[in-house]
Amino acid sequence: MGREVPLKFLPEQSSRDAHALERFTREARAASALSHPNICVLHDIGDHGGRPFLVLELLEGQSLKDRIAAGPLPPGELLKLAVQISGALQAAHARGIIHRDIKPGNVFLTGAPSGPVQAKILDFGLVKLAWDKPPGLSGACLETGGDKAGAISHDETLSRTGVAMDN
Repeated sequence: MGREVPLKFLPEQSSRDAHALERFTREARAASALSHPNICVLHDIGDHGGRPFLVLELLEGQSLKDRIAAGPLPPGELLKLAVQISGALQAAHARGIIHRDIKPGNVFLTGAPSGPVQAKILDFGLVKLAWDKPPGLSGACLETGGDKAGAISHDETLSRTGVAMDN
């Protein structure tokens, strides 16, 4: 399409792990089902030499983690970011998608240093789906191919209760 985009590759060792591939595919499905100005856009998913990857929206700025490390945020800026992040999470929850890994490293801040800052939620890798088909989505949005084998069910999550997550 003539634009620069970042690619998020699944680590090579995980490319041979069926569980990791399933997790990666779920992240792509969940992220692609969302459209919100405070959620990073997932443009496509692909594979190069057996290594799956996501094609994401190019964001310029810094992570909230890096911004916090630079010093305290002014209360007004903090409030604006909190409203943006909570709005994005509400939109995801309305679609039955629970992020489960919100932290400063998974929030990116875009915008000019002197202009308005916009928060973008990244990395839906620990997503949990609250039901079979989120409201307003057709079954085709949640399936791979033409059969039901790729459909996401509410029992499918990227983690299990009481089990530490690996990356």
